[in-house]
Amino acid sequence: MTLASRLFAGWGHLPRAKTRDIVVERALRVKMPDGVELLADHYYAREGGEKDPIILARSPYGRNSLWGLTSRMLAERRYQAVVQSVRGTFGSGGEFNPEINEARDGIATMNWLKEQKWFSGKVAMIGPSYLGYAQWAIATNSPPEYLKAVVPFITASQFRGVTFPGDSLALDTFLSWIYLVHRQEKIGRIQGFLSQYRTRSALKPAFEHVPLNEADELVLGEKDRIYQETISNETRGTKFWEDRDHSAQVKNVGVPVHLIGGWYDIFLPYQIDDYLSLKASGRITPFLTIGPWFHVSIGGFFESFKESLAWYDNYLREDGSKLRKDPVRVFVMGQKQWLTFPEWPPPQMKIVNWYLRAKKVLDPKIPSPDEDTSPETYDYDPKDPTPSIGGAVLGYHAGPKDNRQVERRADVLSYTNVPFREDYTIIGPLSVDLFVESSLKNTDFCARLCDVAPGGRSINISDGLLRLTPIGFQKYIGSDGISRIAFNLWPTAHTFLKDHRMRLQVSSGAHPRFARNLGSGEPLATGKNFVTAHQKVYHDARHPSSVLVPSFIR
Repeated sequence: MTLASRLFAGWGHLPRAKTRDIVVERALRVKMPDGVELLADHYYAREGGEKDPIILARSPYGRNSLWGLTSRMLAERRYQAVVQSVRGTFGSGGEFNPEINEARDGIATMNWLKEQKWFSGKVAMIGPSYLGYAQWAIATNSPPEYLKAVVPFITASQFRGVTFPGDSLALDTFLSWIYLVHRQEKIGRIQGFLSQYRTRSALKPAFEHVPLNEADELVLGEKDRIYQETISNETRGTKFWEDRDHSAQVKNVGVPVHLIGGWYDIFLPYQIDDYLSLKASGRITPFLTIGPWFHVSIGGFFESFKESLAWYDNYLREDGSKLRKDPVRVFVMGQKQWLTFPEWPPPQMKIVNWYLRAKKVLDPKIPSPDEDTSPETYDYDPKDPTPSIGGAVLGYHAGPKDNRQVERRADVLSYTNVPFREDYTIIGPLSVDLFVESSLKNTDFCARLCDVAPGGRSINISDGLLRLTPIGFQKYIGSDGISRIAFNLWPTAHTFLKDHRMRLQVSSGAHPRFARNLGSGEPLATGKNFVTAHQKVYHDARHPSSVLVPSFIR
């Protein structure tokens, strides 16, 4: 056992190691059907370890550092661990083409495992984010019968949603990822770790730049193929995305699946879609765990590792002593408590409309006909875009943050209820139903739900955005010229404590989390002309705008 694995295990309160004597075989060559060789490292206990079940991780981020440490910790708990560099990364042959080769290469790797003298007959998979997608790529494409379990955490079976949430580019997240992937093999491990803290300042010039097809060169010094191909494929349903999408096959998965996510994770809505597909198919009983984490939360990693070990013990060792009874377990923010349920959303949930009312009030009563019917107005200027604060982004600036600064802006409307007389808990999916008008046919509407403490601190709980085009407006517009738009916010589990208030922000952007809408209707990649949008939000009896929250009935 290395000092690092000992410290990490203690820090995360992980199960006790069973051995400290680990063998590591490095850079094993795994030949793909097209002749390309991928590299893999093999970790196992020196005494009898070649008979232990195998845990496979397929990563584009290297085999050392975090995943070398993870593999060692698995081997110390009597699992063989194999961590492989995917095609075109860290010594593996071929070209890295995100998502496109993971099904074919993954199945070939599984077949290679079966041919090894240390093959034990039972294999599971591990890993978050891209490593989780690599699990889905195998699990949805006729995996061999010896694949006994998968634990995809903070991930989804398709990446289009996380790249273009609400049909707007997730600029902060996507460009941060491009920056990481482009540089990771050119800098050392320590510099790579420290660079995560410098990423945001390094990318700021690119966030402010138009056209976006020049942003990569601005920070990388050269064009990036992955970045250019992706921003040129903003439209859903194209072959570019269809070739990378495994979501339609999720319903056919028969391998036991435990999905683990975070309330502020970039993948959460799409991960829940995968859970719902598995649940609806009836082939397996999927497990779902969601904690108070963002994408790179260390607490989320530790909890995922512990949940993964329990899953593997059950399906690879037939030891279910650590497996919980209820398939769904969620952390309720605010009251800071874990709850378990038989399914998601919980059966105790009831959707309640909280209506936007006059004088910036949020209320469960629908507006009356005699109320002030004047719509609220604001201007959205893409030259000075409404900024994003916290939320579901890639980086350490994600998560719950104080929103008072952004709420002071003239381009943000805020609707707030009277203080709660008792704790008010919401658990489940959220959405908004807004009646709006815009001077433009190309514009965005954004909504964010916050918890306002007695002292005024306004903490973001959930949010979402919808990008509208002329076709979109045609879909939503009513006979009176007012558009009724509906879109989902991030799911959540949160308690508004007594004397706290619930606040809904309405705006037309959250930059750079979402790439600003220039208003000109130009293509995402090449647009550079700014047009200000004049926006109206209605909240009268004929146009009862509301946020739909999942009230939890105990």
